Amino acid sequence: MTNKVVITGASGLVGTASLEKFLGEGWDVVAVSRRKPEVRSRRPFQHVAVDLRDEAAGREALGGLSGVTHVVYAAVYEKPDLVAGWHDRDQMETNETMLRNTVEPLAAAGALRHVSILQGTKAYGVHLHPIPIPARERDPRDDHENYMFRQEDYLRAAAGRHGFAYTVWRPQVVIGPNVGVELNIIPAIGAYAAIAREEGLPFSFPGGPSFVWEAVDVRLLADALAWAATAPQAADETFNITNGDVFEWRNLWPALAETLGVETGPDRPLPLTSYLPEKAGVWDKVVAKYDLRPLSLDRVIGKAHQHADFAFAYGAEAGPRAFVSTIKLRQAGFTEVMDTEDSFRHWLQDLIDRRILPPAAS
Repeated sequence: MTNKVVITGASGLVGTASLEKFLGEGWDVVAVSRRKPEVRSRRPFQHVAVDLRDEAAGREALGGLSGVTHVVYAAVYEKPDLVAGWHDRDQMETNETMLRNTVEPLAAAGALRHVSILQGTKAYGVHLHPIPIPARERDPRDDHENYMFRQEDYLRAAAGRHGFAYTVWRPQVVIGPNVGVELNIIPAIGAYAAIAREEGLPFSFPGGPSFVWEAVDVRLLADALAWAATAPQAADETFNITNGDVFEWRNLWPALAETLGVETGPDRPLPLTSYLPEKAGVWDKVVAKYDLRPLSLDRVIGKAHQHADFAFAYGAEAGPRAFVSTIKLRQAGFTEVMDTEDSFRHWLQDLIDRRILPPAAS
């Protein structure tokens, strides 16, 4: 049987990378997203635009797809206030509904064999309190409400009813090339650097206390999603996933500055959530000066500046304590790793090459 995967959130950070990966491996791919994804692959794929919050629309759009064997569920509904939305009951219910509206019509067709969903370290409560070091998949479920547990409970029950397998993923901070998405801080970093350079200011770290963290390159995550789709040892399992190393923002900052062609300076604590929108006019000057793609600052960063303030621990007494064990994933057979500094450099350069960020100063 030909493998055919539906990728939801296909124009988002994980969705686009997954689309590239599965196309590259010769799968039949259906991309589900509001706008058609921008991909490098020249292989054809089917694009379906549907509001997954609408049960009838989901049933009509997805119920007619034939031969779907796999799902990579990378869609997420976020509130305008990103961090506050993580505690919002409506957000939780909406995300559970969207997964249900995806899986039910596809499972009813009878060919579905595997579904992957994404959680993250918020499953361990990293946004609420210090978590165990390292956090392990076998740890007791953290006692707090979130949409991730709702989705997981639904998926486990649906898998039992319909006879498919599933994998739950818990990545650390994900980095990649997408602009205008909630959880990709790469464009926010690049835009902040470009604005500082235009105003004759150094590229100073805008965050708070020093802390050590982990990240995962979206390419590595996409590789893992493709591996899990057919690996028996991934069936009905939960996996943490990271690049395999750790980083600290201030130690990483000079490498980012070198790639962007800017000068670093002393720390300059700034709430990027308010600072960047105030500089929209400066960004427009940058776009015109360097003949960049005509994208507004809002279109480039989306809500990433909100996530950046959290990630940089701006105004916090301490940074998030978030280390996860990836031993289980390695023992299961997925052993890929990446250098996190190289990942940040790669994706910033990608934005430069695509004329979304200005070229490095000569």
